[in-house]
Amino acid sequence: MKKIEAIVRKSKFNEVRKALHEADIDFLSWWDVKGQGDAKQGLIFRGIAYDINAIDRIYISFVVRNINVDKSIDAILKSAYTGESGDGRIFVSSIEQSIRIRTGDHGDESLYNREDELDEK
Repeated sequence: MKKIEAIVRKSKFNEVRKALHEADIDFLSWWDVKGQGDAKQGLIFRGIAYDINAIDRIYISFVVRNINVDKSIDAILKSAYTGESGDGRIFVSSIEQSIRIRTGDHGDESLYNREDELDEK
């Protein structure tokens, strides 16, 4: 199991969420966040200097089975890409254990994916 975390442009979030849905990744969490990259910018408006380095982003987090890692990453890469500085980052880390509280399922069985629906039919 892997945890995938991505920081993407706020303007690309709906495209990313749709691409993940099409890749059968429907269970995820997201937060509005602000971040600062290496670009140094400032804005002067009516004689007042504003720091515009803090940029609105969306932080996405979800856990998937190992077989779904590559298609999840591909979905984010293709949908979040603009080709400009500030497109975001993707982080992948290992998950030692997962437990579904309602059923007590452990490991891969505790995760929601389309395979759960296919197994039941």
